Amino acid sequence: MAIITLDPNAPEFSRRYPNLADARLGARALSCSDDFFAEMARMLNPEPAVFIPGKYDTNGKWMDGWESRRKRVNGYDWCVVRLARPGILKGVDIDTSHFTGNYPPAASLQACLVTDGEPDANTVWHEVLPSVNLQGNSHHYHAIDAEQTYSHIRLNIYPDGGVARLRVYAQPDNNWSAADPNALYDLIAMENGGYVVASNNQHFGLASNLLMPGRGVNMGDGWETRRRREPGNDWCIIALAHPGVIEQIEVDTCHFKGNYPDRCSIQAAAMQGGTETSLITQSMFWPELLAPQKLHMDHQHVYSSEVQSPGVITHIRLNIFPDGGVSRLRLLGKLAQLKAE
Repeated sequence: MAIITLDPNAPEFSRRYPNLADARLGARALSCSDDFFAEMARMLNPEPAVFIPGKYDTNGKWMDGWESRRKRVNGYDWCVVRLARPGILKGVDIDTSHFTGNYPPAASLQACLVTDGEPDANTVWHEVLPSVNLQGNSHHYHAIDAEQTYSHIRLNIYPDGGVARLRVYAQPDNNWSAADPNALYDLIAMENGGYVVASNNQHFGLASNLLMPGRGVNMGDGWETRRRREPGNDWCIIALAHPGVIEQIEVDTCHFKGNYPDRCSIQAAAMQGGTETSLITQSMFWPELLAPQKLHMDHQHVYSSEVQSPGVITHIRLNIFPDGGVSRLRLLGKLAQLKAE
């Protein structure tokens, strides 16, 4: 299985927020106007698109993405996708990798919120990305300024063609009102709404991989920093999906053998006010949630008695000493409410 490589031109929203159009998280392509050449489900594959010379199927050249036939009438093609979770949209990547003579000249994006079932003829769609020009074999990143929560998106391509991947970056919006207050939840899990605020280095792997479900599939599926050649340590700051009191922590170095950190620690605090940028400075002085712990290669480290009690928290800072790779991080805790300042 291939792992997404880092795009040096990718905007900040793609590094901080989960791609809710990721099939691994549960996103599904529901319907489309036409997918004669390449079925719509391929567009949600989290792996980078590939090109296989000489590979054909019964309808023509096999392409890794969604591709409609050449339109000979007026109109345009579209595809409806159910996001893995309802979320507040932050940005999109319309990726035409390997589509050169068959990419759409333009595309737009609409969204809706359907709380029960799927969109139908009566669904009201809102335009979240007006029509934009596309190029072949390229990423097209566009920030989306939306305050409303959406559950489905509709990609429109004008008039036809192929899109390799659609990535919709959003902050999951979970409804915690019916949650059991006595149950333990992974409060930084991506599917629950946890997200990365900042990281000092993500050279080999994104810090957001720490929050993905399951265990890492290989060494590329984790957060890995470059080799540190100066004093100090690497770190990342993560926002919890909901304020909580942490009872158990898991640090998984799955697949990291010659490049796992020597030690790790976690600081935490309940933060109100300020900005996410100001958290970087403030985090240096947060109390410890987990004192420095020796790590081992390719191992799941589970801490319970070692977890300290700073009370209700909203953010954590994971420190790794001095550098290296961690596959997954889990913080199991109970939901709690912040006291008004």
